Amino acid sequence: MSQVIRINPEQTALLVIDVQRALFTRPTEIPVAYKLIETINSLVARARLFCATVIYIQHANQTFLKEGSEGWQIHPGLKPTDTDLFIRKKQGNAFLETNLQSDLEARGIKNLLITGLVTEGCVRATSLGGLKLGYQVFLVHGAHSTYARNADQVIEVKEQELQGAGVVLVSPTEIDFT
Repeated sequence: MSQVIRINPEQTALLVIDVQRALFTRPTEIPVAYKLIETINSLVARARLFCATVIYIQHANQTFLKEGSEGWQIHPGLKPTDTDLFIRKKQGNAFLETNLQSDLEARGIKNLLITGLVTEGCVRATSLGGLKLGYQVFLVHGAHSTYARNADQVIEVKEQELQGAGVVLVSPTEIDFT
């Protein structure tokens, strides 16, 4: 993570995975949650500025993320717009049983910028799912997290695992939409 990565915005989608209210109220907190939200908002603003596709993904389950519930809603610190896409999912991998792939194909998307929650769960599964489908996958360091007790260690281990699988780890400042 020390070089500028040039990405064609017209062929890029920023995925904001599962940044939902209930994940911020778990018994173990997301470390520096405000910074995570700030970083994602900054990426969303840049993506919109350069006309990259922004996609909010919401997970639903039968416990604390019941579809339509307060906890299922997007975190109030994020500000989706009418131009953003929304994907509802029930699997960890956002490509399974959703229209994500067809939406990406319809827009000519080849690159995925991955952000969101949780690193060892849906972020990992969607990153690997994107790779398997042939997308260039970029995991944005500092723009994904977990509520695991040893969050820093979990994030480091999963970033290394994903890099080994072919995901490109980038910092927000290394992304150059050109």
